[in-house]
Amino acid sequence: MPTFDELLAEGEAVPVEGWDFSWFEGRATEERPPWGYARLIGARMAQAAAALDIQTGGGEVLATIPMPPPMLAATESWPPNVALARRRLAPMGGTVAEVADDAELPFADESFDLVVSRHPVITVWPEIARVLRPGGSYLSQQIGAGSNRELIDYMMGPQSVGQARSTRRMAAQAEAAGLFVTDLREQGLRVEFNDVAAVVYFLRKVLWTVPGFTVAAYREPLARLHEQIQAEGPFVCHSQRFLIEARKPAEPAR
Repeated sequence: MPTFDELLAEGEAVPVEGWDFSWFEGRATEERPPWGYARLIGARMAQAAAALDIQTGGGEVLATIPMPPPMLAATESWPPNVALARRRLAPMGGTVAEVADDAELPFADESFDLVVSRHPVITVWPEIARVLRPGGSYLSQQIGAGSNRELIDYMMGPQSVGQARSTRRMAAQAEAAGLFVTDLREQGLRVEFNDVAAVVYFLRKVLWTVPGFTVAAYREPLARLHEQIQAEGPFVCHSQRFLIEARKPAEPAR
C-alpha cells in the first residue's frame, strides 16, 4: 500500500486543467443526478439555431452533444481551459471567448435562443436575460448549498451553510432579471473517497470547496482522514446539485 506521503504526492501531481474527472476511476465515486444534464442539453441543442455555453471548462460536456446548432459559442475564464476548449470544440464549429466569470458577455443583445451552463462559479442573470432571444431559454445544472459539507467540516471544522446557492435564491434572481422559471429540481448525491490522494486532487481541482487549500496547510486533517479511511473504508460525503430552466418571455403579438 502507498504511504501517506506517497498518496499526498500523487494527489498533488495530477494536472487540474479541464473538467475531465477520469483520474478518479477506482479512487472516488459520485452518484449522478437523475435528470441527465448532458442528455438534456443534447436534445435542446439539436433544436437550437444559436446556442451559448457559459463557463464551459475544457468543453468536455458540450463536446458530447450529438448535433451542434448552426451557431455554437462558449465562454471560459481560466486560460488553460480556454485552450483546451478551443481545441475540443473547433471540429464542431464552436468558438470560445475568454471571459471572466462575473463579466459582461461579449455578445449582442438577443443573440441566442439557448444558453446553458454546467456548474457555473457565478450566474450573472441580467447578462443571460440580455443575450437570450424572446422565447429563448437558459438551462443549467448547478452546485447547491451545503455541497460536500461533511468534507468541508472535516478539513476546516464546523462551517455554516450559506444560502448564496440555494434554489430559492436562484429562482428569485432569475425572475428579477425578467425570466420565468419553468423547471427547478434538486438532489443530494453520495460521494465516496477511497484514498487521501483522491481528496487532495479533488480539493485542488474544485477550488471553492476549501478556499486556499494546500497540502502543507491541511496536512494534519489529511493525516487523520488517511488513518480513518484505512481503518473504516471510504470517506462518505454528499454533493448537492440542482437543475434550473428559465425562459425569456416571447414578444407580444402585434
